[in-house]
Amino acid sequence: MAVLSSVRSPPAGSPSPLMHSALSIAASLSPDIRQDIGIQVLARTEPISHIASMHQVSRKFVYQQGDKAQQALDETFAPSKGDDDVLFHLPVTKNWLFQLILGLVLICHSSYRGVVELLRDLFDTSISIGTVHNRLQETAEQAAEINQSQDLAGITVGLQDEIFQSDKPVLVGVDAASTYCYLLKCVDHRDEDTWGYHLLDVMSQGFNPDYTIADGGSGLRAGQKAAMPEVPCHGDVFHIQQQSEQVVNGLIRRVQGGPARLLKQAQQMSKASLKEIVAQQLLSQQLLAEQHEQALICLAQDVKTLLGWFSHDVMALAGPPLAVRQELFDFIVSELRQREDERYPAIRKLRKALRNQREQLLAFAGVIDQKLADIAAAFELPLQAVREVCLLHRKHKTSNAYWERWNQLHSQLSDKFYEVMKAVEKALEETPRASSMVENLNSRLRNYFFLRRSLGDDYLSLLQFFLNHRQFIRSMKPERVGKSPKQLLTGKAHPHWLELLGFKRFQRA
Repeated sequence: MAVLSSVRSPPAGSPSPLMHSALSIAASLSPDIRQDIGIQVLARTEPISHIASMHQVSRKFVYQQGDKAQQALDETFAPSKGDDDVLFHLPVTKNWLFQLILGLVLICHSSYRGVVELLRDLFDTSISIGTVHNRLQETAEQAAEINQSQDLAGITVGLQDEIFQSDKPVLVGVDAASTYCYLLKCVDHRDEDTWGYHLLDVMSQGFNPDYTIADGGSGLRAGQKAAMPEVPCHGDVFHIQQQSEQVVNGLIRRVQGGPARLLKQAQQMSKASLKEIVAQQLLSQQLLAEQHEQALICLAQDVKTLLGWFSHDVMALAGPPLAVRQELFDFIVSELRQREDERYPAIRKLRKALRNQREQLLAFAGVIDQKLADIAAAFELPLQAVREVCLLHRKHKTSNAYWERWNQLHSQLSDKFYEVMKAVEKALEETPRASSMVENLNSRLRNYFFLRRSLGDDYLSLLQFFLNHRQFIRSMKPERVGKSPKQLLTGKAHPHWLELLGFKRFQRA
């Protein structure tokens, strides 16, 4: 009795210690454990009593978790009541409508009138074209400030070109690595002063690349030389190869039309008078035409061979040293000169373009030579060995020749082979030869330009901001997917482009 009287009874109305402990364990279980208990009940792999004992809870609690899991499962697989089911509620405010206007114009390439019509038909909201313009104008000012505040020091290779809208030039500059557009201006002229002025403008943002790539535009090159005399301007391989293909294709079309021309002349002979003089004249013309067609076939074959060498040997990314390329280049130009014909002026035009742009077009080869020399010094290997690894990239990986040479180089370089291979691949990948990225940007801008008769700096600033800050949905380079050009340039993530403009994006609860 003494022992029992020494134990203090719990206050009236309070739970017993055993009951308090059981409630504490159940209440302290995390959502993941509760979900696991519910899944075990539905699975029926363990008795309810075992599950309760395992988690130190009551069977009633286990049944409750099982009921919740079953209810969630039933709701998930319940048949839909139709397309009129309410999926979520959207709070429509003025700011949200302004976001919708931006999305329609920038994402969907909608015209101003298209925006007005959509808001009228789907949102029962009346809005004027002037309001759409004013909202874009206000946003363009914010976008221009963001564009001008961007540090461009991270650009090592700039791609520059000129595109045209309604016969007015638009100056364009794109980073080769990140596709970031650092220059997009509509101007009246594309001369030295105009290019120099705008290049000085981007230089104030830290733009100082190792070199740039551009076509043969005289105003562009003169402007860069005046504004950035220490930065070389390499030639654009894309345009000259495109011109070469046009020459070859033009000659091939002429050759393909030869039989039709000969047949037409033969038909004229059959209809002509049988006088001996006339017959002799027509026969001479026929023979002369056949000789011209045969000469055209030989000319087309020669030009095609020469320009094939030019593309695959001289202009190839993985190729011989610069000195060898220069010899091949001069040989091809000399051979083209011997095959010039007044009837085919495109050959002479191409030959002159090659002669005038020789140093600029081959400048990328000097960059590759220097990178290969650095790799050879880093791995303490002969330069020729590294050059052979580079030339391996000229062969198709599915060919026997590739793997035979691969095995030879692997045996020769031993444990250094894989690292040298990786270093050479990186050097080739990071050596652009063309400003074709500007052409890619041009194709994207055309979807916006055709909606407008004239372009203004405000509108171009908004497009520049949007294209630089939107994420790539797909890309031939996997490392770009899900990232914006700005993120690729800076290596840092940034808020959504709408949030950068001060909007708060809608998110479903």
